[in-house]
Amino acid sequence: MSDSNAAIDTSTPSIARVYDYLLGGKHYYDVDRVASEAMIDAVPETTLLAAANRSFIRRATRFLVGEARIEQILDVGSGLPSAGNVHEVAQEINPNIRVVYVDKDPIVLANGRALLTANDNTIVIEGDLRDPNAILDHPEVKQLLDFSKPIGVILGGILMHIEDEEDPNAIVTTIRDRIVSGSYIVHSGCANPGEQRAAELNEVFFQFGMGSKCFRPYEEQAAYLDQLEVIEPGLVPANQWRPSYDFPDPTNTAHGMVIGGIGRKP
Repeated sequence: MSDSNAAIDTSTPSIARVYDYLLGGKHYYDVDRVASEAMIDAVPETTLLAAANRSFIRRATRFLVGEARIEQILDVGSGLPSAGNVHEVAQEINPNIRVVYVDKDPIVLANGRALLTANDNTIVIEGDLRDPNAILDHPEVKQLLDFSKPIGVILGGILMHIEDEEDPNAIVTTIRDRIVSGSYIVHSGCANPGEQRAAELNEVFFQFGMGSKCFRPYEEQAAYLDQLEVIEPGLVPANQWRPSYDFPDPTNTAHGMVIGGIGRKP
């Protein structure tokens, strides 16, 4: 890809672009490819983990819209557009559902806005999860979403890139405290099920500047759903959360390295 936007940093990997590469996308630079290939060298199933996370987010979206009857979604750290985006999955079930995507990567913002020019119920805004209040108070967010009514907040594969000193628990607490009863929080991320490969892959993430705590233990991540009613089957390996036809290679033991779950605010 050529660098046509001065705001795009091509000297360091982008989480969104690396994820896009792992999912077989085309919106990446050489630095993203190098980082991705280093991950695959460490754990060959890395592409499987990315696909499993994407599949979980789709199933979680179907649950939010189809079963929980949520009519508005806030997807933070949405990543680059790909087939089966949250708004596409959601609007197949309810064409009137409102979706806000939040990301800080300029390529994500540009591609997302181009994709959504004809969709009045879906927008993309710039935001950083490290400042959740700025996202929730963003004028465009408040214009499209009604925070006096239940909302589904998707935090798919993003809390894993927040450092301990940035306090991911406090970030989730802020969001939880500001959404009303009947709202949902969706979480997914890498986890360390106790095998050395998870530690090795975490080291690659750290080396390429994508976080030092990408593989937090299950127990630490379970705290993200504290004070919420955790939806069955709980916080589990992503491919075990209400599996359906579209999850990849369900028997591969590497699936223990990515988990997902949903909690409802009482």
